[in-house]
Amino acid sequence: MSLTAAVLAGGEGTRFRPYTDLIPKPMIPLGPDERPVADLVVNLLIKGGVTHVVFLVGYKWRYIRNYFGYGDRFGIKIDYSVDDESYRNTGGSLLKAYKHHLLDSDPIVVWYGDILAPIRASDVAEAHRKLNADALIVLASRYQVPVGVAEVDGEGNVTKLREKPWLDMKVSIGVLTLRPRTLEEFEGELGTSFDIMGDLVPAMIRAGKKVKAYIYDGPWVDVGSLERYKKIDEDLLRRVTQLD
Repeated sequence: MSLTAAVLAGGEGTRFRPYTDLIPKPMIPLGPDERPVADLVVNLLIKGGVTHVVFLVGYKWRYIRNYFGYGDRFGIKIDYSVDDESYRNTGGSLLKAYKHHLLDSDPIVVWYGDILAPIRASDVAEAHRKLNADALIVLASRYQVPVGVAEVDGEGNVTKLREKPWLDMKVSIGVLTLRPRTLEEFEGELGTSFDIMGDLVPAMIRAGKKVKAYIYDGPWVDVGSLERYKKIDEDLLRRVTQLD
């Protein structure tokens, strides 16, 4: 069965400057083999059963197209949907791809381009179908706060300090499945410039759509900033990109 993944790769990567003054963030090299982040994402998707990748691109997008082409050497189909002034932000980018008939499976997988996790996309899509969901959000079961967390009493005394604690809370990691027609259903309310997680999903919940959770307990990495990028060692990279 065909499975399409939309990879969000259109941002300017301001938290990676000055490197992104030259190349787009998805093409930043990572690991001992210095493979672009987007290459690692695409290989995870292919191993996970994806047969068609649609890159949602904008800033310096030709670097991405010149590297990936149209998928011949990867054994899949690759298309590109280029942002413009009418369709902006993550939701607008996805809506434009839908209107250009590029999102050709139901559900589609939406994968943020700076997320690395050994998640099998076909498993998430199958869970989506079994639940008859409108959207299925992949949620990590706990989250490590990137800063110290303090407890302070009424007199201003620090009574407890935990450095980068793990919290038992479910957090979105930037992977979800979605019925493509949902984008068109909410265009009247949201317009053509909106955020997927900040606008679309809350609107779906308010409207009573079936927004379900897919709990994921494995490793994952957000390569969204230069600080996080520098902390990814070889062992962690192996764990988040190993999908047999």
